[in-house]
Amino acid sequence: MTQIGNGNSRHEVTLPDGTEVELAWSAATDTGLRRSVNEDSYVAQAPVFAVADGMGGHAAGDFASAAVVTRLAEHGGRAAVGTAEIDAALKSAVQDMGRGTGVTDEGSGTTVTGVGLGLVGDEPAWIVFNIGDSRVYRLVGGVLEQLTVDHSIVQELVDAGQITREEADTHPHSNVITRAVGFHEAPIPDYRAIPLEEGMRLLLCSDGLTKELTSYGIRHFLTSGRSPDQAVRQLVEAAVGNGGRDNVTVIVLDVLRVVRPSTGDDAG
Repeated sequence: MTQIGNGNSRHEVTLPDGTEVELAWSAATDTGLRRSVNEDSYVAQAPVFAVADGMGGHAAGDFASAAVVTRLAEHGGRAAVGTAEIDAALKSAVQDMGRGTGVTDEGSGTTVTGVGLGLVGDEPAWIVFNIGDSRVYRLVGGVLEQLTVDHSIVQELVDAGQITREEADTHPHSNVITRAVGFHEAPIPDYRAIPLEEGMRLLLCSDGLTKELTSYGIRHFLTSGRSPDQAVRQLVEAAVGNGGRDNVTVIVLDVLRVVRPSTGDDAG
């Protein structure tokens, strides 16, 4: 378990185009009730936020998730981050895993999901990325939307219409993923650009949360928690209280203010 970055109730950043953004966030992780080791790791350090859920045995899984967040954290403190930087960080993390101790013959690996603050074209945006079944959600105006698509066997069955979303949650192969960072393979993240909106709330989480809470439950705690810190605490406590079958890691991230730079067209 590696935790990089602390909660921040008010963080201001100016993007390369002059857009002023104010953020607030909080993060927490819990081993849960069934596992002896926490193999989750996270980075919460603007402009990059990510959750990694390690696999491959206690030492190897922990090492793999730590490698990913440590490489992503190298971009912390910058004004913005892009897909090229995220790709490079993930590739470097795979190389780090290959040199690490505690790695089995089959290798080690981890899921990862996250967001990077940046510009897409000329527009301020969150660059959402994921490999595996850790997720990013967006809450705007009380409406919760899952922004990532799981790389898993059950997701493929859902997409093919062979099982329902509800059946996927209890499927015996619900833990089998089809894509990961590590295991001696090149990382291939999915990317999605989300416009930056004042008042939006993002949730980044490992599957230890989504195993224990439905979308309805997640939305309830995201809307009832006034601050990111309160929402994070309630989500983690609920997941552990509902069984805590896996490590639980949660980041809640709020966009408090977005001010675009004025142009000559605004005058007169």
